[in-house]
Amino acid sequence: MCRIILASGDFAAADIASAALEMSCGRTADHDNPTTVHAHGWGAVWREPGHGLRAHTDVRPLAQSLHESPVPQIKTDFLAIHTRNATLESQRGPAFTHPLTRDDGWYFMHNGYLPTAYQALGLDASAFDSREYFDHLVPYGADGLDPAAALAKLDALPPGGNSGNAVAVHPAGAHLVHWSAPDVATPVFFTMQRLRLPGLEVVASEIVPALAPAAQWEPLPAGTVTHFPFPKET
Repeated sequence: MCRIILASGDFAAADIASAALEMSCGRTADHDNPTTVHAHGWGAVWREPGHGLRAHTDVRPLAQSLHESPVPQIKTDFLAIHTRNATLESQRGPAFTHPLTRDDGWYFMHNGYLPTAYQALGLDASAFDSREYFDHLVPYGADGLDPAAALAKLDALPPGGNSGNAVAVHPAGAHLVHWSAPDVATPVFFTMQRLRLPGLEVVASEIVPALAPAAQWEPLPAGTVTHFPFPKET
């Protein structure tokens, strides 16, 4: 399982990266899942005004490699970071590190396990559930994500998975999906937390007190898709 943080608005990338680091090391863990450390690689996607989307991935733990990345120094109004704990040991390495990408300009981060998503694509077996979820959720070449259609796709999946929490990003904006299976065993672990400050919105897998006191965070409503549109480039 994984941890995700998304920031949109006026912020310092170093602060968001530090928050992701806190979650990846288990320092902010306050949930119902035994997994607290997420050390199987990490990645980020951000908007570089005038130049579109940029991404960075590393198979090493965030704590070992953040200082070697460009992320703390970037200037941006949108940043999403994903730190990973692989559900299956065989699914580690560059091909499985988020954000996943496609040549139609989409980037994708997932926290959860959806081993039946391959069935919706008509495949014979699953090779990597997050990739199959990506391709099922976001039609190739789409210019956005319809919330009702996205949630209907998740509700229609055969049982066996736990969460479809995800960030899907393309040049015109980002979409944050917050969805868990009705019978998920660890509902607190998959709750997304939202922080709203003047000129800034942050959504994270955990409350990060270094960004703001716990009383300023609120649970994101379950079964929702939140849109973060990007300003049009001129």
